[in-house]
Amino acid sequence: MALLRKINQVLLFLLIVTLCGILYKKVHKETVLRNETDDDSEPPEEMEEEIPVVICAAAGRMGATMAAINSIYSNTDANILFYVVGLRNTLSRIRKWIEHSKLREINFKIVEFNPIVLKGKIRPDSSRPELLQPLNFVRFYLPLLIHQHEKVIYLDDDVIVQGDIQELYDTTLALGHAAAFSGDCDLPSAQDMNRFVGLQNTYMGYLDYRKKTIKDLGISPSTCSFNPGVIVANMTEWKHQRITKQLEKWMQKNVEENLYSSSLGGGVATSPMLIVFHGKYSAINPLWHIRHLGWNPDTRYSEHFLQEAKLLHWNGRHKPWDFPSVHNDLWESWFVPDPAGIFKLNHHNS
Repeated sequence: MALLRKINQVLLFLLIVTLCGILYKKVHKETVLRNETDDDSEPPEEMEEEIPVVICAAAGRMGATMAAINSIYSNTDANILFYVVGLRNTLSRIRKWIEHSKLREINFKIVEFNPIVLKGKIRPDSSRPELLQPLNFVRFYLPLLIHQHEKVIYLDDDVIVQGDIQELYDTTLALGHAAAFSGDCDLPSAQDMNRFVGLQNTYMGYLDYRKKTIKDLGISPSTCSFNPGVIVANMTEWKHQRITKQLEKWMQKNVEENLYSSSLGGGVATSPMLIVFHGKYSAINPLWHIRHLGWNPDTRYSEHFLQEAKLLHWNGRHKPWDFPSVHNDLWESWFVPDPAGIFKLNHHNS
C-alpha cells in the first residue's frame, strides 16, 4: 500500500509539472504575439490640441451665436471645443438648437452664467439698456467658467469668422500679458475710417475725464482704445494678476462715482477693461477683428477688403439679422435656422 501511495504521489507531481509547462508555453506565446503585434502597430497619434472658444447665447439673439459657431467650425480643421454660455432659462433652447441642426457635429459644452455675481456692480443706464445684459460681462469671469485650459478665445456673438481660428489661437501673448486685443488705432486705412462719423478710438470716448478718479489714473485721454469683442486670454496670467477682481473693483467704483456710461463710446463692459489692461496687453492681427460693420447702415467697406478679413464684427446698433444693416449677406450665408422657429431674420431690406 505504501508503494502504491508513493507511485500516485509521483504521478500527481508529474501531472502538475506537465500542466505548469503547458500553461507557461501558452502564456509565453500569447505574450510574444501581443508584443509582436504592438511592435508592428503604428504609434498612437499625439492628442490634438483643443482650442476652447467661449461665446454667449442670449435669448433674443441666439441666432447670432449659432451663425458665429457655424462660421468657425466650417473654416477650420482644428479641434474646437465651444463653451456656449447662457442664463438658466435659455440652456435647453441652446442645446436643442445645436442638436437639431447642422451644428450637431460640433464639440461643445453649455455653461450657465449666474448673474448674481453682478449684484451691486452695474449702474442703471437707460441710454443703451442692451449693454447692461448680464452676458455682456461674461468676459470678465473667464477663469470661473473655464477651468482646464491655459489659453482661451472669447468672441462676441455678432461676429463671423472667415479664416482658420487656429491662426487667432496662435496669437503670441507677451510675457506677463493676460490678454490680447485688437487696438482701435490698428484699424484699416484712414480713408476707410473717416467715413465712420463719430467713431471713438481713444480713452476719451469711454471714460469721464472730468472725474478725479479718472484723472488720477494718469492715462492720456488720447490713448488708443481697444475692442474686447475678440479676446485671446492666458488663464494663468489672468488668475495670477487677479484680473477679475480688478475689473469688479472698477465696476463698483462706477456704481459709486459714475466714471463711465453707455452714452459714451463703448458702453459699460469696455471701460473697466481699458483701465485694467492699459499698457498691458498684446496685439491681435488687425485682420482678425474687422469691426464697426454695425456702426452706420449707410457706411460700407469695399468688397475686396471684406474678402481679405479673417473676422467680421457687427458691433454697433445695426445688426445683420435686423433692418437696417450692411453686409448682411456675408452674415446670412452662415445663418442656421432655429429648429423652434422663434428666431427669425428681418428681411425688410430685401
